[in-house]
Amino acid sequence: MDAQSLIDHLRLTPHREGGFFRRIYTSPQTLPDQTPAGAQDQQRPLMSSILYLLSNAQPRGYLHRNRADILHYWQRGRAIRYTLLGSDGQLTCATLGPDLASGQQLTLLVPGGVWKASELLPQTGDEADYGLIAEAVCPGFDYRDQHMARADEIRQQYPDHWPILAPLIQRDEETI
Repeated sequence: MDAQSLIDHLRLTPHREGGFFRRIYTSPQTLPDQTPAGAQDQQRPLMSSILYLLSNAQPRGYLHRNRADILHYWQRGRAIRYTLLGSDGQLTCATLGPDLASGQQLTLLVPGGVWKASELLPQTGDEADYGLIAEAVCPGFDYRDQHMARADEIRQQYPDHWPILAPLIQRDEETI
């Protein structure tokens, strides 16, 4: 399958951070909402899960951070590189994909509070025109917990990393 066929088959829709997604699971079990914006009587699911796809047409998941821990699982297609920026300012990269011998990995944990961006690796030869992962979020994902990076804040807080991070920040005209 090519990217568009997979998007249609899996019923994926555009994601505000880039790429395409669909929530595939929301736990029926809940816990009290611990977010600053959460009302005391508000509940949130213990876990949620999505499918997430990057394609040649949408090759980037822009820099953002979430409050919750997120486990990423490579599913199929091309490898996806993650750029991670910890609260201590340490910049690291990890690649999800099938080539374990070259250092790619099948799973990746991104702790809550860590900035992350994802990029589909360049296509060579007859490789797939997409990369597909699954994510499990605990506690369950809530858009109130997600913070999209702003160029001014990242440039000011992490000037040494700005040349690497600048292309990973979504501009207003790119917002879906």
